[in-house]
Amino acid sequence: MRLLYGRHYASRYQAISDLIKTGSSVLDLCCGPAFLYRHLKPKDVEYVGLDINAKFIDQLNRLGGKGQVWDLRSEQPLPRADYVIMQASLYHFLPDASPVVDRMLQAARTQVIIAEPIRNLTTSDSRLLALIGRMFTDAGTGEQQDRFNESSLAEFFSKYSTRVVQSFLIAGGREKIYVLQA
Repeated sequence: MRLLYGRHYASRYQAISDLIKTGSSVLDLCCGPAFLYRHLKPKDVEYVGLDINAKFIDQLNRLGGKGQVWDLRSEQPLPRADYVIMQASLYHFLPDASPVVDRMLQAARTQVIIAEPIRNLTTSDSRLLALIGRMFTDAGTGEQQDRFNESSLAEFFSKYSTRVVQSFLIAGGREKIYVLQA
């Protein structure tokens, strides 16, 4: 990821951190190695990270955060929080990610924030780059070949148009953020 995003890598997390109010509660879905937690620490938020990968959760807990191993494909209700966030993981729920977003909206008291890649290696014309991209998409449930581009992501969020309060590209243009009102 650092290689792909280059100098814009930290801006992924900063863009979301800038949307979170100090002292809020945050539920970070598919939290991975909890880089967002590190950006939010100065804001004194109550952070909970959920991920299917136990190694990521162990790392988060060692850092002082609260993490739980959680499979979002289950229908178990999500814990409530002011902000429910997902970064670069919505594609794992294709072809229909709506049930996950609907559960996020039910859990959020204030906003749902989703940052999703719109430029991906897996869609590269280079077979080698596409293969490398697919190899790094396994979050513990197998490779995921489906991806959003900017127009398919906009089409997906059109069904939530009454809730979308803002959308914008993250620096470097690899991801787009959608902010939905709870």
